[in-house]
Amino acid sequence: GGMLMIMDASINISMEPFRALVADKLPEEQHTLGFSIQTLLIGIGAVLGSWLPYMLGNWFGVSKDGADGLVPDNVAWSFYIGALVLIVTILWTIFTTSEYPPAVLEEAETSPKTKFQIPPVMIQLLFVQFFSWFALFSMWVYTTPAVALKFFETTDPKAAGFQEAGDWVGILFGIYNGISAVLALLLPILAKRFSRKGTHALALFIGGVSLLSFLVISNENYLIIPMIGIGVAWASILAMPYAMLANSIPANKMGMFMGLFNMSITIPQIVSGITSGLILKYWFNDNPVLCIVMAGVSFLIAAVFSLYIKDKVKG
Repeated sequence: GGMLMIMDASINISMEPFRALVADKLPEEQHTLGFSIQTLLIGIGAVLGSWLPYMLGNWFGVSKDGADGLVPDNVAWSFYIGALVLIVTILWTIFTTSEYPPAVLEEAETSPKTKFQIPPVMIQLLFVQFFSWFALFSMWVYTTPAVALKFFETTDPKAAGFQEAGDWVGILFGIYNGISAVLALLLPILAKRFSRKGTHALALFIGGVSLLSFLVISNENYLIIPMIGIGVAWASILAMPYAMLANSIPANKMGMFMGLFNMSITIPQIVSGITSGLILKYWFNDNPVLCIVMAGVSFLIAAVFSLYIKDKVKG
């Protein structure tokens, strides 16, 4: 668990300079398109990553059995492959992508120099981000236990039904990442028509309703339907906040503000990790389905906060 937390933090930190690079290299009117393409590529990678254990175990004959409580080989090799891809792609970007020197960005910045001040849009986005990422972390942690309990009638992580639920959730998560990759191409069009904050609010609303539908779905195969809605929300979460933020901060401080903004991803996940287990035990009577419902409500709250963002650019 500790190593997974370190890995998650490291990947988050490594991503933020690339988000700043997108904003630095593109003109303001192309920010939404740039972050949407980044979402497309994230979605493709996430689908491959989600399905890699299945492909290794079923297509390439890698062992799926974890002897004596050890991690199965197909999962372990998925991590090894993921680590190699991460290292290679980061090095590729470092050695092949140029960026503007700070002096150039300072000259390009037309507004007068001011003291360090957090833009109002960033503060407004922090509320949206908190409830969005609180919901996401809860979904990632509790979807498998919720599916195992509701559809496979087990809470024992060692039971065959629980393992089957985990395999199915891996496929479902691959589906929502695939949906997000496709929808990423539509985000710039929707943003121009309805505004970025309106598009983001709608996407979060759809994600919230999708998670709440876990209460009424009676067959695990039908969970594909809410995964489509989760894909809509995920696509917007990976693109819209950054597009709105990039247009509200000075170009020569892009990296610093993007780094600070990364805390809006990590802090809600930490809060969820600390509190959701207690909520599950003392409020939800150890019913993880209610944690999925809590995540849905959190998405809806984020959608409401999105409507109050004062984004200066419509699309």
